Amino acid sequence: MSDTHEAPANEASEDVMNHDSTDAAQAGTPGTVPASAPDDANADIASMGYEQARDELAQIVTTLEGGRAPLEESMRLWERGEALADHCTRWLDGAQSRIEEAVARRENGSERA
Repeated sequence: MSDTHEAPANEASEDVMNHDSTDAAQAGTPGTVPASAPDDANADIASMGYEQARDELAQIVTTLEGGRAPLEESMRLWERGEALADHCTRWLDGAQSRIEEAVARRENGSERA
């Protein structure tokens, strides 16, 4: 009997997982934030240096791990943290590429000499 009850529960879970959050935001559902809000709120991140972004990310992690922020604030912090982590990753990837290019130029220059 439990098999017949599991199928509808799984279907409902899939509906929740596949739900487009922008539909709820456009419908004005209380507690939802329009999809563009995180990007707008995080626009300043693009101008941050690596250390500044890393330090703010560390502060956010500490706040979230403390578990005392209300849910909406926690979601806002998490979204900002994700944006900061992406920014830091881009900085590190760029630095690694520059180092690899410099090493390659050095090695190519050494081989010619």
